[in-house]
Formats: sequence, structure tokens, C-alpha cells
Amino acid sequence: MQSLKEILDRVFRGELSPVEAEKMLKLFAVDELGCLAKLDGKRELRKGVPEIILAEGKTPLDVAQICGVMLANKGNVIVSRCSLEHLEAIKSLTALDETFVVLVNEQAKMVVIKERVSDAGDGRGRVGILTAGTSDIPVAEEARVIAEEMGCSVFSCYDVGVAGIHRLLEPLKRFIEYDVDVVVVVAGREGALGSVVAGLVDVPVIGVPTSNSYGFGAKGVGALMAMLQSCSLGLAVVNIDGGVAAGAVAALIANRADRFRK
Repeated sequence: MQSLKEILDRVFRGELSPVEAEKMLKLFAVDELGCLAKLDGKRELRKGVPEIILAEGKTPLDVAQICGVMLANKGNVIVSRCSLEHLEAIKSLTALDETFVVLVNEQAKMVVIKERVSDAGDGRGRVGILTAGTSDIPVAEEARVIAEEMGCSVFSCYDVGVAGIHRLLEPLKRFIEYDVDVVVVVAGREGALGSVVAGLVDVPVIGVPTSNSYGFGAKGVGALMAMLQSCSLGLAVVNIDGGVAAGAVAALIANRADRFRK
């Protein structure tokens, strides 16, 4: 399927009538795969965030079929929460050929399929990502993948939590040098890192509580409550283990900021 820009260029050159263009644009709206799924192909154009296939809860065959439709109509696809079975089904797609590259992030359990490009260039917005501990990295990697696929440059530094607060200083200096537009902070246990970072930087901070905790406040509840109760202004919070959501919000902020950077 042609991109929106290609369709508009053809109308401008007189190669396509407005009526024909309207019919083609309707194809962007909703792609149906039987009664299995209704794909929102126009989402990225409408709100700046691409449609992301959540593999969790779907059979490998269902995920592969949805990927096939999206590749045919959009030329790229992002899949989150993939199991090995989902990955094998995706790799067996007949639609895949030498024009596509399959990028697998094992930590984030994400797959990105897109057309090969010789040089992606520098990203637009600038996103910084921090984790409190090593066990928080998979959620942080979800955020990184999404932000990068939305065109951002991402600067990340992991395992800099409050148990050794001195580790945080160098990454924050780097973020200031990079002039990041937003910082994503991923933390489990008591979730204190988000409050600390928000008290030190002059850009929005997105807190991501993770389920890496046990005992009282287990499964991320303690971290979520602590981030929501933060006295540091400038900290917004997404759901527990919400790396995809954090990456999308961060990219929207960063890309908007970049429009006015100059």
C-alpha cells in the first residue's frame, strides 16, 4: 500500500483524482482479518503512535496472521510480549523476504519487522531512560524500542538505583549534555528513583513501576503507590510494567519538543 505522502504527491501531480485518493485513504482506516482483528492502520497518522500488536493472550498463528496483514498494508509491524512460539510463527511468514529486516529484542520480548533502510539517521526527539536495578531492564527496553520506532534518539543507563545513589550522578550529567527532552525512570521495590530524578531535572519524568518486588507491596503495588505519592513535581506515572506506554508518551513529548527546538 502506498503511504499517505505518496498518495498526496500523486494528487498534486495530477496523476490521481481526489475521488480515487479518497478511496485509497479509506484503506488506511481499518484492516479486517476475518472476525479475528480490526487493525487500526491510521493510528500513527492520527496520533503519532503506531499500532502495536500485543502477542500475550493470542495464539502464535493469530499473531502471525495479523503481522502478515500489517506488513502487506503498512510495510512494518511491532509486536510486544512475544513468546518463543510467537517468534517462530512470525519468522515463518511467507510475506518476509530480503526487503524486510526482523529485529528481535529478547530482553523486551519484542519484535520489529520493517523494510531495510541504509541509514536511519539521527532521531528527532531525545529520550533518556534509567533503571533502578538490573531486573528492571526488560521493561526499560520496551520503552526504548517504542521510542526509537517513533523516531527518537534514546540514551539509556541501567542499574543506578537509590541503593547506591552516587551511581545516578554521571548518567544525569550525560542527559544534560545530550539535552534530553524527557526522562523515563523504571524502578521496582519502593520506586524511589523516580522521585529523586524528578527533583533534579527540569524536564518531564515518566515513572514506570515494575513488578520486581515481594512482601508488603508486592508485584509493583508498593512502587506504584510511592510514585503516585511523590512530592517531586514533574513526575507522571504509568501502569505497573508499562514500558510500552512509557515509551509512547516519552516519544510524543520528545518529538513535540523537537519541533520547536530551533
